[in-house]
Amino acid sequence: MSSFDEIINKDKPVLVDFFATWCGPCQTMSPILKQVKDELGEAVSIIKIDVDKNKAFATKFQVRGVPTFMLFKNGKQVWKQAGLLTKNELKQKISNA
Repeated sequence: MSSFDEIINKDKPVLVDFFATWCGPCQTMSPILKQVKDELGEAVSIIKIDVDKNKAFATKFQVRGVPTFMLFKNGKQVWKQAGLLTKNELKQKISNA
């Protein structure tokens, strides 16, 4: 399995979804993320990180609430936002990365 650093250091955008299993808005975002992946295919990688199981990651990236989305390209964070987003908003952020 690839390490997180290896994954985010790719040339294509990597969307990281910090979520929690008990979070209603996170559950709302799950099918939206699937639609984004279905539509963008190999143009983007999407990683889901459970903040309860990965507290160190949540702390490292200063995740204060869930869901929080972060976009990486070539190892650099290019965007971060918490809360619900539409499919089109996510696709636009990924396309602009």
